[in-house]
Formats: sequence, structure tokens, C-alpha cells
Amino acid sequence: MADEGEHIQMESQSNAGKWILLILAIVVVGAFGYSTYLTHTSIQHLNQDLAASQAQVKELQNRMQTAEGQEETLARQAGMTKKELAQRTAQLLAEQKASAARLEKQQQESIQAVSGDIAGVRTDVGGVKTDVASTKADLEATKAKLQGAVGDLGMQSGLIANTRSDLEVLKHKGDRNYYEFTLLKGAKPQPVSTVSLQLRKTDAKKGKFTLNVTSDDKTIEKKDRNVSEPIQFYSGRDHMLFELVIWTVEKNKATGYLSTPKNAPVPVTAGVTGSGN
Repeated sequence: MADEGEHIQMESQSNAGKWILLILAIVVVGAFGYSTYLTHTSIQHLNQDLAASQAQVKELQNRMQTAEGQEETLARQAGMTKKELAQRTAQLLAEQKASAARLEKQQQESIQAVSGDIAGVRTDVGGVKTDVASTKADLEATKAKLQGAVGDLGMQSGLIANTRSDLEVLKHKGDRNYYEFTLLKGAKPQPVSTVSLQLRKTDAKKGKFTLNVTSDDKTIEKKDRNVSEPIQFYSGRDHMLFELVIWTVEKNKATGYLSTPKNAPVPVTAGVTGSGN
């Protein structure tokens, strides 16, 4: 009987050990499966993030290639390298800024001169009225001149060329027609595009000039204008805005260009140089 009891007890312990091992095996398999699931999910997320990053990199590369292509196309149209085009653009902007500063300085000097005339008016009763009237006339003339200069700058259509090479850059832009000219003082009116220009007076030291513009059978005098100052007038049946710029003034001649809208009439005879399309 004792041997039989011991046998039953050993068999019970053996069965309990088997259940414990089975439970442990189930726990291990479950933990391994859950770990595998987490690893698979993490890999999927990483693949998605990697695909999104690759798409962003590709989009940035396409944008850079597009920008470089546009820059190279513009430089090729201007007959320059990208570096030369950037340098020329910066130079044009600097020269335009310098011209505006020079014009502003001249205007300020004119105002100071008029103010000095007012301060120096004589105090004697007999001459006060005459001096004040003269000073007032000078002041009104100065104001009219300043308004005219501001009006021209306010209507300018784009960059102003100060040299022949600058003009070539503007021609490549293709937004207006350009006609280069050289005027001789005292000569007959010279045809330029569909108008005529006549140089009447030059002051090389001060960079000033006076010329007549004949358009639509009307002659307009542009008096005491400055180098690099845009001079504008309307011409044609459609009242189109023409603009001319003188970039050099010598003792007996002046050189510059005339710009017209792309749809402006074209002269019948090609008697001018430097016309742009």
C-alpha cells in the first residue's frame, strides 16, 4: 500500500510539471508573437517615413533643376553666363540708383539756391516788391521743373540704360523697341523711329542739354535736361508713351536711345541704328 501511494504521488507531480512547462511554452510563444507584431509594425512605419522623405527629396531636386534651367535660359537669351547676367543686373540697379541720387541732389541744390535768393532779398521798400516777385517767379519755375522730373521718373517703364552695353541687355528683354542715335548740335532734325529729334544746346560740364522733339506734326522743346534722365512724350493715334534717354553729352553732340512700345508703328525706312525687336 505504501508503494502504491508513493507511485500515485510521483505521477501527480509529473503531471503538474508537464502543465507548468506547457503554460510556460504558451507564454513564450505569445510573447514572441507579440514582439514579432511590434517589430513588423515598426518596420512598416519606417518604410512609410522613408518613402515620404524620398518623395520630398525628389521634389526639391526637381525644383532646383527647374530654377537652374530658367536661370540658364535667361542667361543664354542675353548672350551671357549666369554669373555675367547677375553682375550686369546688379550693375544696372546700382547705376539707376546713382542716377536717381544725382538727380535728387541737383533738385536739392536748386531749392537751396532759390531759398538763398529769398533770404537775400533787399529790405528797401522800393525794391522789395520787385525782388519778391522775381524770387516768386524763380521758385515757381523750380517747382515746375521738379514736378516735370518727378513725372518722368514716375512713368518710366523699366530700367534705364547708361551705356551701349546696357542697351544690349535691355534689347534682349524684348519688351520694347530700342533705337540708338547720335545727335549733332545745330544739325537738321534727325528721324528716329517715327519722330524727329534736334539737338539745340549742350553743357558737357554740367551734363545738361536742350533738344526739340517733333511728333505728330508738333514740336516740343525739352530744355535743360540731365544725362540719364528719362524724357517721355506721347505719340501716334493711339497716344503711346515714347521715352528717350541721353547717356553722353559732349561739346557739339549727344548720344542716347529712344524706346517705344512693342506695338508702336515701325519706320518705313531703316535709317536708324540699334533698333530692337
